[in-house]
Amino acid sequence: MVQTLVVPDPLTDLARLEGVPSGLAAARDAVDVVLTDRALRAMSAEQVAAALLTGARASAQLTDDPEAWAAGAVRLSTELPALAAVLRVAPGQALARAHTLAGYGMVVDDELGRPRESREVAARLTGLTELLTARSEVPALVLAAIAHAEIATTVPFGSADGLVARAVERMVLISSGFDPRGVIVTEVGHLGRRGDYHRLLSGYQDGSVEGVRDWILHVAQAAVDGAEASPVSPVQ
Repeated sequence: MVQTLVVPDPLTDLARLEGVPSGLAAARDAVDVVLTDRALRAMSAEQVAAALLTGARASAQLTDDPEAWAAGAVRLSTELPALAAVLRVAPGQALARAHTLAGYGMVVDDELGRPRESREVAARLTGLTELLTARSEVPALVLAAIAHAEIATTVPFGSADGLVARAVERMVLISSGFDPRGVIVTEVGHLGRRGDYHRLLSGYQDGSVEGVRDWILHVAQAAVDGAEASPVSPVQ
């Protein structure tokens, strides 16, 4: 008899933390309203582009110099759908390309797409790669939240990491089918709760269960807000 080793999914328990299931359900319902009202096949390329641009502008606003980083945020947004397909099979390649797009003209050429030389950075990126490439039943929003926070708090590139982190969140939601066309502008949700965004990332970095839970709930709420703010939302 062949025995199969079952490896516990490290994210499963996070999806069951107090308040998280209801937060995820609320986000799913809000997104479904948008995707159901505007059937995926009926969305034009112009509408999808408008949603990506809206997210890019909001993401730039969350940086320390929105005007300077705006061009990079827009460049990155144009490749989000393509990068989403790469992220789950070759995360390192997707991250390098995302950083190159976001940092071009702002970061020294030799540093574009290159993570900092650090054992901690290497270890954290390896862990993130394992999460992104694993076959898992964990809700997409949980994986997106963890991927976002890991990059934002590890700052693997030392520049443009916030732009990359928010883009990776969108890539996970696209690749998972949660938001297959990329029209849910979670960056707008983060920007609307800017104070919470930075505070809760710090809480996540502290490593407490409560900090991680509260960050996941924030990302779930960003999806709700991002659905309402989407250019294809029925309330627009």
